[in-house]
Amino acid sequence: MAFYFDEFEGRKPPPPIPYSMARELLWQFLATVNMVLGGWYLWWRWFYSLNHDALWFAVPLAAAETLAFVGLGFFTVNLWLVRDSERRPPPRVINECVSNPDEAAEREIAVDVFFPTYNEDPELVRLSVLDAKKIVYPHPVDIRIHVLDDGRRETMKKVAAEEGVGYITRPDNIGFKAGNMRNAMQQTSGDFMVICDADTRVFPSILEDTLGYFTDPEVAWVQTPQWFYDIPEGAPLKVRLERCLGRAGSFIGAATEKIVGPIQVGRDPFCNDPQMFYDIIQRRRNWANASFCCGAGSIHRREAVMEAALKTYAASIDELVAKTVSEITDERIKRDLAEAMRHELAMEAEVTPYKFHVSEDIYTSMVLHSDPERNWKSVLHPTVESKMLSPQDLLSWVIQRFKYAGGTLDIAFHDNPLFRKGMTFKQKVMYAATFYGYLGCFWNVVFLAAPLVYLFTGVAPVAAYSLDFFKHAIPFLLANQLAFMVGTWGVGTWGGQVFYLSFFPINFRALWTVARGKKISFPVTPKVRQEGNFVRLVIPQIVVIALTAVALIYRGIRVSLGETHQLGGLLTNAFWGFMNILFMAGIVRAAFWKPENGENTGEGL
Repeated sequence: MAFYFDEFEGRKPPPPIPYSMARELLWQFLATVNMVLGGWYLWWRWFYSLNHDALWFAVPLAAAETLAFVGLGFFTVNLWLVRDSERRPPPRVINECVSNPDEAAEREIAVDVFFPTYNEDPELVRLSVLDAKKIVYPHPVDIRIHVLDDGRRETMKKVAAEEGVGYITRPDNIGFKAGNMRNAMQQTSGDFMVICDADTRVFPSILEDTLGYFTDPEVAWVQTPQWFYDIPEGAPLKVRLERCLGRAGSFIGAATEKIVGPIQVGRDPFCNDPQMFYDIIQRRRNWANASFCCGAGSIHRREAVMEAALKTYAASIDELVAKTVSEITDERIKRDLAEAMRHELAMEAEVTPYKFHVSEDIYTSMVLHSDPERNWKSVLHPTVESKMLSPQDLLSWVIQRFKYAGGTLDIAFHDNPLFRKGMTFKQKVMYAATFYGYLGCFWNVVFLAAPLVYLFTGVAPVAAYSLDFFKHAIPFLLANQLAFMVGTWGVGTWGGQVFYLSFFPINFRALWTVARGKKISFPVTPKVRQEGNFVRLVIPQIVVIALTAVALIYRGIRVSLGETHQLGGLLTNAFWGFMNILFMAGIVRAAFWKPENGENTGEGL
């Protein structure tokens, strides 16, 4: 059967960014300068620059800048240094992976490879299974591959039988993916579990390259980077312009690329490339033991997951019992009733290894990281060990990002790890950085509205766009760009900045859903391109573009009619508004994106 991604099978993932101590020291120096200049700028903003005739405008903007600066501080700490976990040889027997090897039977390691699936094409899952069957290991190992089918499909069962792998299903879908995983764990016994999505195509080296970490008996899980091998590469500017303008377009495109370098038009319109997240953000949490699980492509120690689940369940029983008997004054009756309740609840126990939550991966990470008795460790393994499919349309992208935002915010609202005992301060800072990033919609809206207010009303948020303003603002802005250009080691940040700013409607929707006590649903991100009109998904961004364009035209007319303005204020806000249009245009363009020549349409799925 033909799939749209067949033509991309030959693509290879990028290697991990090599570590450079010199570059890291330069980054730390520039980051320190950046934070000092940022603090200096904000001190000046609050105490010397506010327009006291328009505090209704000046204060919210200064507050938004301050909140964004706090986020900058979190990001700086996150990226501060790289301390990759020690790579160790793959263990020969299970005894090498436990704290008391003398008490364990010397036997080969058993690994369960799980492929949870619900409505994905069985032939797509077959490809994942076929790749899993190619896993190699330098020692004898018991690899058991299982398809976990919550769709209860005969076609999926047939594929599993034809490939000679396990097929596990259940009569209901309680707990969705987490419930599916619990059901599978009850019927399997591997020492380690490789967690995949239905489209996760693991590389043969995944166990050989990762099981060595588990020779440290405190390592609970290893997360490998996710890599989307079907991300559109786009077409060179020269080729794209030639299609539209003929030979003249080819000449213009070639000349432009000679000046500014290669330009790929249509490359990754959804900014799906996860290298920034895994190779920069997650990798640099290793030093704090705070890299969290992201589901697909992760390897888990069964003992750690089950032990954490049992402790969580025991704690919930103790809490329920204590609440029930709290008003009984007779100590003997209280003790007997408590023992009876514990026994009855234990008999009815359904231990949940992975919490029934839309973000069960980060939730499990949080639970394990907060266990003070075991000091479980996490590892971000920097090398890509699998490939998978990316969202190929804006609807699929929005479904995925809303799930991420809603799940993370739900944890922050209802079981915030910052208030959990057992986590180190460094871990709490890293989790706080994750949660805080999703609140960016509040200050981003202010940044989108600020130039509109100035261009429509002429009211400035600062006392004057004077030399003093530029003396404080420009050094900070330049230092910020320079610091993160070095700090991200050449990984492009423009796309991430564009989508972070234009992400505000999804974040607000997620916040509103969680604040109302609504549960975030468990949608399966479509693995094929969804056809249709996605303009409705970008209406807020289109409104921002339209209002800003009108504001620029309006202010231009007023200036042409002789209205006087500070040149600095006019240029600053015009440039600001233009950049906002450019940022919003990225996601609007994604709504209309279609593969070249019908590619990436999902045909054959």
